[in-house]
Amino acid sequence: MHDDGRIALSLILNGAPLSVRAAPSATLLDLIRDQLGLTGTKKGCDMGACGACTMLADGRRIISCLALAASYDGQAITTIEGIGSPEDLHPLQAAFIRHDALQCGYCTPGQIMSAIALLAEAPADLAAIREGMSGNLCRCGAYPNIVAAIAEVAGL
Repeated sequence: MHDDGRIALSLILNGAPLSVRAAPSATLLDLIRDQLGLTGTKKGCDMGACGACTMLADGRRIISCLALAASYDGQAITTIEGIGSPEDLHPLQAAFIRHDALQCGYCTPGQIMSAIALLAEAPADLAAIREGMSGNLCRCGAYPNIVAAIAEVAGL
């Protein structure tokens, strides 16, 4: 702990080592969006119910609006900014575009991050994709297209 009450944290953020100081009560979402300026991950409900804030911690999906940053000291955190670029899209980003799996786009970063973790679990069929993505809400209702994009990348 430092004189100002903040604590020192070490993260590997999108593949790069990072040392940062944060309030003990800071969520990972607020640290990354507000303090570090990576605004791709969205704050939806701020109650852990919508999945818009999904990030990966050591490859596992987490709801970052409920995750205390201090709990992830030393872990590898991946946000939407860490998976591709406009010149070199991640396969899921490209599939979301091909399948028109977004409308307003607000939930899309969380959907894609959750889908990356789901693909690592090797879903066996469309039902497994729907179940695996059930924690990510889309107010626009693009669910069939989201499932189709994930199924394409999964080879189903």
